[in-house]
Order: sequence, then structure tokens, then C-alpha cells
Amino acid sequence: MDELVDHDVLDDALRRCGASWDAAQTHGLLTGRLAVAGVAAGPDWLARVLEGTDENNALRADCQVMLDTLYQSTFWQLSERLSEFVPLLPDDGSDAAARTAAMAHWCEGFLHGLVSAKHGDELRDRLAAEPLSDIIRDMLQITRAEVDSATDEETNEAAYAELVEYLRVAAQLAYEELSDIRHRSDESSRGPQDTMH
Repeated sequence: MDELVDHDVLDDALRRCGASWDAAQTHGLLTGRLAVAGVAAGPDWLARVLEGTDENNALRADCQVMLDTLYQSTFWQLSERLSEFVPLLPDDGSDAAARTAAMAHWCEGFLHGLVSAKHGDELRDRLAAEPLSDIIRDMLQITRAEVDSATDEETNEAAYAELVEYLRVAAQLAYEELSDIRHRSDESSRGPQDTMH
């Protein structure tokens, strides 16, 4: 599974089809939902991201193809445990402020994905305990991240790279930590779905 979605291309497609989610938020939401619900997360995630868009719009169809690819690749990266998971963010050539804002949006989406899915007391308790409580607290801080204009570019770049690596590892850890809850969710659904269609 080496077909990947480009952040800027998806971001533009989402904007043009009228979605209220940007690319980073969309991927964060997907990652959080996959951690909680596994394969069953797909249809609800897609409906949430495309909520309010025109089903007859050709741009929406193009967007849905990209979202389907994103779903497949993200699920594969997390479930295969190959440490290939990477948050969907602008590439390094993008403006530092834009990358930092996207990283904050990714965290917003991820946190929303964790806490907005249907869940019982067991998931609530798990999210309130370490290490997930630490991850949630850290990501809440990252949602307020901004580029420090008083700091030199090299220091800011190093800090950004460190935070992206943290998100990469934290997302995989959250996926692992919630595996038993996810498996119960899978068992209660009618069967695994390979695609969202």
C-alpha cells in the first residue's frame, strides 16, 4: 500500500467541494476514529468530513476518491504496525506558520476522533488513564502551537520536526492501547469492511 495522498491536493479538493474540514483535521479525525473503532470507522468518518457538501457535485466525487485512498493507506499503516504512519501535513517546503497551523488542526481532528465516537465507560476510563491521558494533554497543548517569531528558523524547524515525530509515535501508541476496545467494536459490527463503499 504505497499510494499516498498529498496534503495540499486534498486540502484544495476539500475546500473546492465545500467541506468544512481541512486535510490535516480530516486525517487527524480518521486516525482517532480508527484507534477507537477500527475498520468500522470509515463510513461515519467519510459522512462527517463530507457533511453539507453536494452529492451531485463532481468535485465531491473526486474528493471522495482521495478520502478513500487516505482511509486505506492510514488503516494499513496503523494495522500493519510497520512504523510507516505519518500525520498528513504540508511538505517541508511550505511556510512554517502554515505547517504549524496544520499540525494544530491535525491534533484537533485526532482528539475529536477519540472522544466523539460512541463509547462506554471502559473507553472513557482508558482515555483518562496513562499513557492516553498524557497524549491527550500533550495534543491539547499542540492545538495552541504557533511559530515563535523571536526564535531563529533552525530552532523552530527542529521543534516542529520533534513535534511531528511525537504525533507519529503517539498516534501509533494510541492505536495499540485501544486494540481490545477496537476488537470488541469490530466484533459487534456485522463484519469487516475493506472499503467505505
